[in-house]
Amino acid sequence: MKLFVYAMREFDELKYFEECREKYGITFDHTTAYPNMENIALARGSDAVSVITNPIGKELLGALADMGVKYLATRSIGYEHIDVEEARRLGIRVCHASYSPNSVANYTIMLMLMACRNINYILEKSRLQDYSLGGKIGKELSLCTVGVIGTGKIGETVIEHLSGFGCKMLAYDLYEKDSVKRYAEYVDLEQLYRESDIITLHIPGMEENYHMLDKKAFEKMKDGVTLVNAARGMLVDTDALIAALESGKVGFAALDTVEEENGLYYLNREGDIISNRHRAVLGAFPNVILSPHMAFYTEQAVSDMVGKTVEAMVQLSKGEETLLEVGQ
Repeated sequence: MKLFVYAMREFDELKYFEECREKYGITFDHTTAYPNMENIALARGSDAVSVITNPIGKELLGALADMGVKYLATRSIGYEHIDVEEARRLGIRVCHASYSPNSVANYTIMLMLMACRNINYILEKSRLQDYSLGGKIGKELSLCTVGVIGTGKIGETVIEHLSGFGCKMLAYDLYEKDSVKRYAEYVDLEQLYRESDIITLHIPGMEENYHMLDKKAFEKMKDGVTLVNAARGMLVDTDALIAALESGKVGFAALDTVEEENGLYYLNREGDIISNRHRAVLGAFPNVILSPHMAFYTEQAVSDMVGKTVEAMVQLSKGEETLLEVGQ
């Protein structure tokens, strides 16, 4: 199988692609650029193409199909950036990534702890050599009620790891799991909003989940609630979140992802004028943490994202099935 890789991060991904070349006997070429109509011809002669999270719509898919590309994989769990229906119509089979849920789960709990202990303010004052205690008091995660929305692999792992802190946990998902019930109580969203001190999101970025947390949802929450989002920015209505922060309804927001982050995260934009007012406003709050969609980013996760997507495309090329295929 011949593979072409777009948006290759040579500093961390390349070695894993080279391992796949040895393991599966593939050949590959790459570019560090994201795919567009100016460089899509680089994939000519390839059986498969690997991309990351940039939009892959009808025009790009049409060009890939015209060049005979049969398989397309995104090195991410989410695949909403790919027009899967159009790919299927064109005969291109699409795969997504799978990686250890520990990466995002660990990061999520780190964000919770940072919010509980007001670490932004503590570190800011410490840099100024202000080591006084005033205004720096925190709260104990162990005494909080944590509401987990979405109990897929990552949400379930968050719950399992949080169980060691001894905190009360509420969970919401359309599909309940017995393994989750060992540690958390499944409730409806109304109860979860009403009783949770901390709410963390672990649901996919699908159309039906767009702005799940809107003005009405925030109104149902406890005053001073902490929101953690290491899932998808589109799950939260940013205007409603800003209003909730201004009113004190949300006491702290720890966000690894925000709306309209395409063209921003994973790029060096130092010195640029960035057209993203929502992010600028959120960044002005002292009780907001903004990290650049980094929750997944561990050595193990990157290895999985490369290795498992390549394995999936190799399996398809051999006429085998893979659980990582989407749109079937």
